Amino acid sequence: MESEAFTLVCEHLIQNTGLEPPAARGTVRLALKEAGLDAASVSAGQMRVVVTKLLPVELRSLRIADVEGHCHTLEGRLARLAKSGSRTDDTPERVFERIGRS
Repeated sequence: MESEAFTLVCEHLIQNTGLEPPAARGTVRLALKEAGLDAASVSAGQMRVVVTKLLPVELRSLRIADVEGHCHTLEGRLARLAKSGSRTDDTPERVFERIGRS
């Protein structure tokens, strides 16, 4: 089972970018893997870091239009999700530390 944050990002990409569900999910999984995170346990706060730092690269490689707009929208939605009580075990700083070790 995937986390609510993972599902939110994937659904946005499917509905707004023309990516098919397997491509959207795979793209988000690649970005999560780069950060050392897992789709089942990623929190909204962690996913915000991924959306800010890693997902844009993946989306540009797929030639998705308005990458910045999509990521900005997702950051806001993930911030609201985090405030509503989603898991926040890791701080953004800890995610960046893992990215730096890759």
